[in-house]
Amino acid sequence: MNARFGMGRGKTLAVAALAALVASVLPGSASAAAGTGRDHSEHWGVITRNTIGSPVAALRDGPFGSFGVQGSAARPPYGKGSLGIEVADQSEKVDFGNEVDFFGDPVLGLTKVGFHVFQTGENVGAGGAENMPNIRFEIDPNVSAHAGDNYSALVWVPDAAPVTDRWSPYIDATSNGYWYLSGNETACNQAAECTFAQLKASLDDGGDKPTIHSAAVGKGRDHMWIGAVDGLRINGTVYDFEADGVRARRAV
Repeated sequence: MNARFGMGRGKTLAVAALAALVASVLPGSASAAAGTGRDHSEHWGVITRNTIGSPVAALRDGPFGSFGVQGSAARPPYGKGSLGIEVADQSEKVDFGNEVDFFGDPVLGLTKVGFHVFQTGENVGAGGAENMPNIRFEIDPNVSAHAGDNYSALVWVPDAAPVTDRWSPYIDATSNGYWYLSGNETACNQAAECTFAQLKASLDDGGDKPTIHSAAVGKGRDHMWIGAVDGLRINGTVYDFEADGVRARRAV
């Protein structure tokens, strides 16, 4: 329904003024990975080519609770919404991300990465304590030893969530869990399990610098997982997942 129907001219002007005020407080327009806080909601969504089966990755309100949980752990850390993710089993995979606004940004310029998660006991029961969603950057690794290799996925695998059946505190991907490259371009592969610092050092081989293709939150292909993520941080920007879109906030 068009919002202007049934609305008086005074209310219309007030709404327009409020929209202008909201727009005026959003930070300016430099590189997304540089963390300047642009609002890129139109460029976030399910990355179809990286999705298998019939999983769900949808912006939603909540989750709130679980029952009996109160305080900050009972609601999403930003606003009232989050990114809900549902993967049935090892046959399914989904990535929800942005293929536009990080393109060409430097991998070595990543300094802050992480998110908040709503983990459940059922997810732990299905796949163990480390059954968690991932952060993935598709990149051009630009490794001299593999000059013709222009694609790899840089993947963060978090440790177990600090809490279940409620919202977690911020989980810092630069100090928690491990990272690997999907294409084995360096020694940081799924068997090696590198720290964030080791992963970046392995890509800094003195040649052309690695660049980002896309950034995403994803899950699969491994275990059933049904939960939510909010407050995805990439450098100085926190991406707030809300039912009506993705909002960029300056990290504090």
